[in-house]
Amino acid sequence: MTTAAPYRHITSIPGVRSGHPIIAGTRVAVHDVIGLTLTGENVEGVVRCFPNVSRAQVYECLAYYEENKGEMDVLVARQMEETS
Repeated sequence: MTTAAPYRHITSIPGVRSGHPIIAGTRVAVHDVIGLTLTGENVEGVVRCFPNVSRAQVYECLAYYEENKGEMDVLVARQMEETS
């Protein structure tokens, strides 16, 4: 199962990261990337954190976030809560 057409780097796979959107070919969830950017990390910093992720993929995560803020904010908040 994949997401809408404009996101060629983002997919959802049942059983992988609880079916939440991930970067295709990785197990990096979109909310992982967004969580880093919301805490001040820039695109280059995200790429350093996830060396198997390209800048283009990070930018696509940011675009996905803009169109799905409500869903992503909930996932980021849960993730932040788990790491506290």
